[in-house]
Amino acid sequence: MDATNPSATPTFANRTPLRIGTVGLIARDLDRLTNYYRDLLGLTVLDRSAKFALLGAGGVALLEIEHRPNAKPDDQAHAGLYHTAFLMPTRQDHARWIMHIVRNQTPISGASDHGVSEAFYLDDPEGNGIEVYNDRPRERWNWENGLINMTTKQLDIEAILKEIEPASATYLAAPDGLRVGHIHLRVGAIDKAEEFYRGALGLELTRRRGGATFMSSGSYHHHVGANVWHSDGAGRRDDDRAGLGWFSVESDGAADDATLARIKAANAPLQPIPGGVETNDPFGTRVRVLKAD
Repeated sequence: MDATNPSATPTFANRTPLRIGTVGLIARDLDRLTNYYRDLLGLTVLDRSAKFALLGAGGVALLEIEHRPNAKPDDQAHAGLYHTAFLMPTRQDHARWIMHIVRNQTPISGASDHGVSEAFYLDDPEGNGIEVYNDRPRERWNWENGLINMTTKQLDIEAILKEIEPASATYLAAPDGLRVGHIHLRVGAIDKAEEFYRGALGLELTRRRGGATFMSSGSYHHHVGANVWHSDGAGRRDDDRAGLGWFSVESDGAADDATLARIKAANAPLQPIPGGVETNDPFGTRVRVLKAD
């Protein structure tokens, strides 16, 4: 059962040299999207105005939603967001969350056992993909020739629920250690995505299969995934569309000489911002490289 306050500690995914920080979404209906993420995950609204909402857990910002009522709807054939993956600190937290969505009759789009993790998939009211998952212990991950073995099998939900007493389990708010464990992108070409995220950001390839690539820092299974399943051949993202606005990568050495040199060598745009720099991948997705707090 639960260890003493396990939920306040971020997992391995967010203790690596590079890790995903905050995801920025562009919303046509700010109230609807804000309320959805608040209620789905139990996030706290950290800041709010007529133009944006900032949500997080344990005082840490995870999601910034910008209001653009005239934005065009997102399009799966274009570059953009495949899903934002929220990582539960423990399997017990995940089990409590499962009971939470059962009681609220929240629709899901799928659930899978990936070997390294156990995942649920959903779509928010504007079509942005969401993953909510827990990681299995690292010692149970299977690496072969430097690449991670990630499967897609039927998820044993009952096994997860055995971690708690389902009838009495409560999920009053997001656990303090909840973080964005990884982000999965729609891109136009796998090779160009790898050139940027490996070359400019310094991530390492962990898996490539079936029109998708997976990359990480510090031997995590993946911090960034990218696929062409619906977007093969897509060009630069349309800035006037709803959906993904940007995401941040946090680093203990953000904007250091090595990072700047990699971004410049990749011929990617480079703009100073508070706490770091902002660049764009080849498909127009804005990436902020920020110094970790």
